[in-house]
Amino acid sequence: MKTADTLMKPAQPHLSSALTFLLAGGTGLTVAALYYSQPTLGVLAGDLHASPRQIGWIPTLTQLGYALGLLLLAPLGDRYDRRNIILLKAAVLCVALLLTGFAPGLGVLLVASLLVGLFATVAQDIVPAAATLAPAHERGKAVGTVMTGLLMGILLSRVVSGFVAEQFGWRAVFVAAAASIAVLGVVLAKGLPRFAPTSSHPYPELLKSLAHLWAAYPKLRQAAFAQGLLALGFSAFWSTLAVMLHAAPFHLGSAAAGSFGLAGAAGALAAPFAGRLADRHGPDWVLRIACGIAAVSFAAMLFMPLLPVQGQLALLALATLGFDLGVQASLISHQTIVYGIAPEARSRLNAVLMTCMFIGMSLGGLLGAQALAAWGWTGVVLLATLASGGALLVRLKSVR
Repeated sequence: MKTADTLMKPAQPHLSSALTFLLAGGTGLTVAALYYSQPTLGVLAGDLHASPRQIGWIPTLTQLGYALGLLLLAPLGDRYDRRNIILLKAAVLCVALLLTGFAPGLGVLLVASLLVGLFATVAQDIVPAAATLAPAHERGKAVGTVMTGLLMGILLSRVVSGFVAEQFGWRAVFVAAAASIAVLGVVLAKGLPRFAPTSSHPYPELLKSLAHLWAAYPKLRQAAFAQGLLALGFSAFWSTLAVMLHAAPFHLGSAAAGSFGLAGAAGALAAPFAGRLADRHGPDWVLRIACGIAAVSFAAMLFMPLLPVQGQLALLALATLGFDLGVQASLISHQTIVYGIAPEARSRLNAVLMTCMFIGMSLGGLLGAQALAAWGWTGVVLLATLASGGALLVRLKSVR
């Protein structure tokens, strides 16, 4: 489809190793804001005297805010200088994290969680920047490298927040997070190049063009559906893990829940490798394998009740490594597909993909909390298994 954009030649600074590292670090620190709360939910529930269903709204609203931010704010990256957008969002994210840390009660905390999600979308302004700067034949590798930073931020944020919450309290987690974003903003202001816009459309037309992109490209729809289903299972697991481990028979604290992020981080390290495989063999080949790995890993956790406590924890760690590997490799491959559809609309294409992904995340947090309350951990694992199996079925269907 030919867009109606009035195109201007974008700036093309060299994507040096230092700039790649800065982009990867920026995505990791900003997206981490979405996940700091998850290992602390057991402690938060007790401190705020909230039920599991009530506390489940914290990750749900954070993910919903992220989805809304992607839909409403990410398209601006095609219209304005991405550098300015990134710096402005980072500043507001810092304020939202401070509001979270000093929230006097659950109501304010829920509003702050929504704001954190809305402006943590700065991470998804950085990823298209890397795709724009990279030459076409290395785009999968470049996106994979930057996404490693994002994925490590997602997973290691749980480790850090779990440890900090146990040592200093959950409020310290968000105050420290705000400080990290403030420092990042200063570094980004010095290191980011400027980006010429690739569209002259006014904002309302940019939003309308999202629907046109969705209708025009079956590959975009397939990628969005599959990644959304994987995200549902991913979020259902991570948003309930701390509550499950806090209860019998484990009785583990927030640090233990966060430590499972280390297993997930090992899977995330495969992101650049997945990008290189997508460049070499095509992303469809990578996607079918990755979705299958995720589905099998979730299904394996259905056997946890048959094992002693130590065996359950070992299986939990192995499954975490497996499904994180599958989910992250799928995301890299889907982005490789999407970024190649219409280069002049990369921010909007990414917005569509990631909006669907984080709608899945939001639903996963909500449905995971309901499943845990109604059917226990087995209900959560079954939900995640069905969702990832659905993603595999979507990917097995070829589209043009």
